[in-house]
Amino acid sequence: MDYRDIITIEPGKRSGKPCIRGMRITVYDILKYLASGMTQQEILEDFSELTSEDIKACLAFAADREN
Repeated sequence: MDYRDIITIEPGKRSGKPCIRGMRITVYDILKYLASGMTQQEILEDFSELTSEDIKACLAFAADREN
């Protein structure tokens, strides 16, 4: 899986923050939910438009930015 196929950056959307598949859900949102203790399953239940690949892409994006 290449996160670049999932994570998008659009200047006019969410102030240019990295989002998932052009939606208004940011990588930061997902990382914040995971850090607060939400499980992947809980996130997927709360946001039916997301997939497990979307969450993995957020983690891969964050890891790549830290590299």
